[in-house]
Amino acid sequence: MESEGVSLPLIHEHLMMPWNDLREGDCCGRLDSNSDGYYCKSCDFFAHRKCSESPEYIDLPSHSVHTLQLRSKPDNFCDLCHRTITNLHYRCEICDFDVDLFCAKYPPPEVIDVSETHHHKLTLFKEQTEFDCDAKCGKIGYEFPYKCHECDLAFHLDCVLNLSEAKHPAELNHTCHNLHPLKLHTSKPPSYSDGKCRLCGREIKDRFFYHCSSCNFSLDMRCVLNPPLQSVLDLKAHAHQLIFRPRLYSFTCNACGLSGDRSPYICFQCDFMIHQECLSLPRLININRHDHHVSRTSVLGVVNSVCGVCRKKVDWTWGGYSCLRCLGYVVHSKCATRTDMWNGKELEGVPEETEDIEPYVVIDDNTIQHFSHKEHYLRFHVNGLLWEKNKRCSACTHPVCLQSFYGCIDCDFILHQKCAESPRRKWHVLHNDRLTLVTGISDYFQCEACRRISNGFMYQCGDKELDVLCGSVSEPFVHPSHPHHPLYYIPEVAETKQCDGCNKWAPYVLTCIESGCEIVICFDCATLPQVVKHRVDDYPLSLCYGEEASGKCWCDICEEMMNPKMWFYTCKDHRASLHTKCVLGDFEGLMPRSTLKLFTRPFEVVLNNSLSRPFCRVCESRCMYHIILKMLGTLDLYICSFECASYAEYF
Repeated sequence: MESEGVSLPLIHEHLMMPWNDLREGDCCGRLDSNSDGYYCKSCDFFAHRKCSESPEYIDLPSHSVHTLQLRSKPDNFCDLCHRTITNLHYRCEICDFDVDLFCAKYPPPEVIDVSETHHHKLTLFKEQTEFDCDAKCGKIGYEFPYKCHECDLAFHLDCVLNLSEAKHPAELNHTCHNLHPLKLHTSKPPSYSDGKCRLCGREIKDRFFYHCSSCNFSLDMRCVLNPPLQSVLDLKAHAHQLIFRPRLYSFTCNACGLSGDRSPYICFQCDFMIHQECLSLPRLININRHDHHVSRTSVLGVVNSVCGVCRKKVDWTWGGYSCLRCLGYVVHSKCATRTDMWNGKELEGVPEETEDIEPYVVIDDNTIQHFSHKEHYLRFHVNGLLWEKNKRCSACTHPVCLQSFYGCIDCDFILHQKCAESPRRKWHVLHNDRLTLVTGISDYFQCEACRRISNGFMYQCGDKELDVLCGSVSEPFVHPSHPHHPLYYIPEVAETKQCDGCNKWAPYVLTCIESGCEIVICFDCATLPQVVKHRVDDYPLSLCYGEEASGKCWCDICEEMMNPKMWFYTCKDHRASLHTKCVLGDFEGLMPRSTLKLFTRPFEVVLNNSLSRPFCRVCESRCMYHIILKMLGTLDLYICSFECASYAEYF
């Protein structure tokens, strides 16, 4: 189905979605008056439909000796206009001859006559050079200019064409402003204007635009070429015909509940107003914060509700998105269609996925068969183990500890109860498509959220890889360090605040949205084990969420000074303090007795539980971490950290 993506192998390597945009095409590097095209969200790549329909082979009069083939990777410069090729072009491998798409259709002339703006003819200068364009366009770079040798002027090809009255007349009558003609301006918008296009509200940055000084009315070139329709009948947006009002007008959009300051579509019969961009809001979508479809509605009708994305109050009298299966779940229209929430797929007419995502089959009250271990049954143990370091969960790779778990009847395969219940497919706040639970990792992966390496279970979709701990984080997220308020993923918080647990910047963080409560926790700290065991103490160590200590303190493992306000592990009587990194190390996410290849060398994952700790071959210190690596094929070549492993290739 086209709604699921279109394959255009000659144009781009990924599936592309049908898209309307007046941006410059990444296919040819030029603007087009037709907005129809295709878009790849993962690469932010937009191709005009005209460019995507280019034939694979062409015969060009200016290169009649050989047929040219369409290529999708840049190859130097166009041999006709001498501009840098941005993406699509035609190439002759035999002659090393390249032509961009525009020149393949419209080869640049040797001489251009623009007598209406310059009284001499301009000649194509066939040597690449850096020059100051006399059209004052501001572009800098090596190109092949059109020159007037008599006046010593030089212009880019595009600027020459823009100077032509045939392309941009000095005056024009426009359907959106029929009171007066609009005049072509080639400088900045007048100081008395707001500097924006009256129709679309975009800031005018183009070299050319049209303006009416009598009405203080400006249009950018995109709206000149593609003005909005004067009337629209779209039953998806509204039941009646909508009329376009091209004027400054303060209003509240009925579709999204946000204010607007210009050019709405209006239904006079219903007093209904809508932003131009809200006309194209999809009817039915999935967002990564919710397990079910959410559908667009003109009136939310849920009193005292909050948005499922931004967690701010929702005005029930305006439009938005709601879930038909979860009463009370509503989302602002703008929040639901954000690029970090929605994958761009319209799901109207597409049935909701109903495949079985349960991870196990119940055999009896105490026995299950998990999909990752179908050969044997797993039996439930409610009290956990007192502490056996060798008993580790195959999903998260952490020791079983005192938690309830499922253990294999016939072998040593173990899963924490929580890990065993992890669904086979799920939505996650960090990705716009459903993730799949992958087991049986042959080597290792690095979790994108916490940056730890692991060879346990992972949630995956394409290049997105999350370990089972980070993959299980969902909203609202309750953490023992902040039990009074739940935490949420607010993307922009990571740009302004450091983690309260480790005092480091992280790409993804969870935060409290309550007023005056500004706690921020990165995914690494949010998924730290609450209780661990280490050789420095006979009893389990507990995670401490910082102390307001005034004196100095040192880590009992590395013996270096530590900040007591940061999270650390402490013993039963609180007489010891240990860095979380010193307790866990770099390889806590790896299963003992497994093997992996790291920095081109094969290693075995081993427990550092001997009476005499081995020396690390790189840093030459005794390995202090609980899990270390041993190079395969050696008797005593041990590696203690990820950094040391990067130097192991020299041994």
